[in-house]
Amino acid sequence: VIAGAAVFLCVATPHAVRANPDPKPPIPMESGTPAPVGQGLAASPVSSAGVQEPSGEDPRIQQAGLIPNPELGIEFENFLGSEPSREFETLETTLSISQLVELGGKRAARIRLASSEKEVSSWDYEAKRADVAAEVAKAFVEVLSAQEKSVLSGEMARLAKEVLDVVSARVTAGKISPVEETKASVAWSIGRIDLERAKLALEGARKRLAATWGSANPMFSKAVGQLDRISRNPDVARWAAEIEQRRALLDQDRAERIPDVTISAGIRRFREVEDTSFVAGATIPLPLFNRNQGKILESQYRISKAESERAAAGNRVLAALSDAYQALAAGYVEATTLKAAVLPGAQSAFEATSEGFRQGKFGYLDVLDAQRTLFEATGRYVEALAAYHKAVADTERLVGGELGEPVKSIETK
Repeated sequence: VIAGAAVFLCVATPHAVRANPDPKPPIPMESGTPAPVGQGLAASPVSSAGVQEPSGEDPRIQQAGLIPNPELGIEFENFLGSEPSREFETLETTLSISQLVELGGKRAARIRLASSEKEVSSWDYEAKRADVAAEVAKAFVEVLSAQEKSVLSGEMARLAKEVLDVVSARVTAGKISPVEETKASVAWSIGRIDLERAKLALEGARKRLAATWGSANPMFSKAVGQLDRISRNPDVARWAAEIEQRRALLDQDRAERIPDVTISAGIRRFREVEDTSFVAGATIPLPLFNRNQGKILESQYRISKAESERAAAGNRVLAALSDAYQALAAGYVEATTLKAAVLPGAQSAFEATSEGFRQGKFGYLDVLDAQRTLFEATGRYVEALAAYHKAVADTERLVGGELGEPVKSIETK
């Protein structure tokens, strides 16, 4: 089960913001690059535990299908008693073999129970894999978001330095007060601090992503990705197998009500007359008191409880899915609105103000305000896309599958 990744914008020049604001269209995957979600699943102890499961016939089913072993018995009679059996002259020796014959469909019930237990284990395993995939996908989105925030911070620091150079030149020419140069210098210093913080945040996000596949250091340079497709939720689907397992257990408990027959056959040696004869017998318990009533009632209760738990699990998933969808829709609406209505205007205002500042038509504060507006809008756009794709990851975890063709990768160093 693979959760969704993300598509993010990028700012390249102080006069142009180049972005892919629509979360739906994919971007090309770098050829030959490993999939981070696949790496995370491969390195997870959950997957390792799954790999260790036997690939052939399940041993539980194999064991359940075995019949009871036969029993070999030997009996000695009529010896070391009073006359005439004081010693061994009248010894009778019986050698026999007996076999328990199961009745009531006990063997078939055991096999069905073992099969249903295997099905429950498989769904539990898939649920854990889905958790790992969602964790890796969210870490992947964090790297994408941190990458773009680092680019934005670097761009803002560079623009602050450009503004500082222009302000310094105008102060030197005596056109504006030196106070403006101090303000511009402070803004540049803050921009450099923000850039360093963004770089550290990116490195932390990269290490967290690498840690999901068991690496102490990230061995990739950049993350790229897109959206995926839909399937089933294993947390809900497992309950069908759980109920089947409990019904199989009920069948087994009911089969236990029917007593089994033990048949035996052997030979008997009469030492006194030097003769040998065959013996045969059968035993069967009388179910007068214990007819497995308690276990049958317990199994019936466990089935009812499992049906209630399945309904509760379905309700929890539906509620969580509704929340995830609302977050997904909100992120998409915000991202597309920012792209269509906010970013173009902020970009245009910044370019016009920057040009006017160079011509002396606007003051430094006007440029700073336009610059802040542009980068706040761009940063909010990045955050909206990150929220959208995290919601995609949550949604995919809840539905138990992917939303589209899985195209997500990292660029290796």
